[in-house]
Amino acid sequence: MKIFEIIQSLNEETYEGNGFFEAYGYLEYDENQLVEAEYRGRKVPLNKPMRGDVKKFKVYVKDPKTGNVKKVNFGDPDMKIKKSNPARRRSFRARHRCDNPGPKTKARYWSCRKW
Repeated sequence: MKIFEIIQSLNEETYEGNGFFEAYGYLEYDENQLVEAEYRGRKVPLNKPMRGDVKKFKVYVKDPKTGNVKKVNFGDPDMKIKKSNPARRRSFRARHRCDNPGPKTKARYWSCRKW
């Protein structure tokens, strides 16, 4: 039991005054980056792709132009992805121009992010 206490005390760091900020810097908080929002009367997570109902995947995003929460559906439910094959992956990313995927409110952005 003493060895566990010694190891735990070695991992524990305490800081006096501004020591924490000098070691790690200042932490920023962005009010515009929400974790969840309301979409059609229910709470939904933002920017987290999940299994879809209409398409293969769906994700809820906040549209910066309007400020509304938008549901983005993407992916063909009848096709397998097979992204472990490097040739398929290269071909998909070239075909969909994934080097510049566009805004988060478009399906291409999320599809390129998956690949």
